[in-house]
Amino acid sequence: MKVLKLSAQGLPQAWLSLEQAVLHYAAGEVRWEAGAKVALFRGGHNAITGRQSVIEVGSIIGTKGAPRINPFDLRPGLTNSKLFARDRNLCAYCGEHLDDADLTREHITPFAQNGLDHWMNVVTACRACNHRKSNRTPEQAHMPLIYAPYVPSLWEDFILRNRRILADQMEFLMAHLPRHSRLHG
Repeated sequence: MKVLKLSAQGLPQAWLSLEQAVLHYAAGEVRWEAGAKVALFRGGHNAITGRQSVIEVGSIIGTKGAPRINPFDLRPGLTNSKLFARDRNLCAYCGEHLDDADLTREHITPFAQNGLDHWMNVVTACRACNHRKSNRTPEQAHMPLIYAPYVPSLWEDFILRNRRILADQMEFLMAHLPRHSRLHG
């Protein structure tokens, strides 16, 4: 289980382990919380009062300090799992919906034609379509794309990074997605 760490202004910063989140609480860096309480940590007993220290961890925390991530400077890392999630596991050529193991990263403009490995030049493709298209562009192969590539927003990138997002975290992130996002369901 991961805790969604936000800047004080509400911009996503990181997915934290419960232990990392507790350190933010203990250091007094949590400004606000949203979502459900997901864990309870008990510490030592105060020698004077006898009371035990307790930290309840929220699923979403806003922390003090300047944001480390500027949404306008974001260049989300490209991985196959994030690509397949962006494209909803649909082949960009035949439209077939497949499991990750049956999909490939397909370069619209192939490396052989000086294509680059970045979000705007890659789509999800089944192995058969990737093989059929080969080292040609979609136009050269007479295989038009059924959807266009795009660079995920900061909010989309946080969804694409984590496969086990809690319902309240997903609701929070989904509320900030751009209208054009394919992650809208």
